[in-house]
Amino acid sequence: MSFKVISRNLLDELGEKAQQSSRCRQHHNIHGSYEDPCQKLLNAIGIDSYIRPHRHALDPKDECLIAAKGLFALVVFNEEGDIRHVEQFGTETYYRNDPAISFGVELPAGTWHTVIALEPDSVLLELKAGPFDPDAAKEFAPWAPEEGSAEAEEYLCCLRSLV
Repeated sequence: MSFKVISRNLLDELGEKAQQSSRCRQHHNIHGSYEDPCQKLLNAIGIDSYIRPHRHALDPKDECLIAAKGLFALVVFNEEGDIRHVEQFGTETYYRNDPAISFGVELPAGTWHTVIALEPDSVLLELKAGPFDPDAAKEFAPWAPEEGSAEAEEYLCCLRSLV
């Protein structure tokens, strides 16, 4: 019998690597290959990480995001970039004491969104149907600044103020 262990040490290690990364992120694939029928990965997201709003429409698949560690905000936008919904989700430490905080979210394919880490070293478990096509993974929002641009930092601050 073969299995993979997702330990607290692994989550902590990913958080440390995310802190050292220029993008403030570090992912860890749980699935064996891009051809697997279920794509499963851990994504450590630092508090200063900007994930450009995007959607999964080119290869339309629903996406499930579950907090493995920490606290997040999912921000959902309309076609013009107006915020339509903000959903905070986190581990039991957060949702146990606040009924407004969820454990995770499932997004329909084609939904414009971003995820913001609200606590340092937060880690997501991301689940999506496979196979994975890296050339059709994301369509970036034309109304949102590119990662690494001067405008991105200001945009992230603005989004943070709304969550």
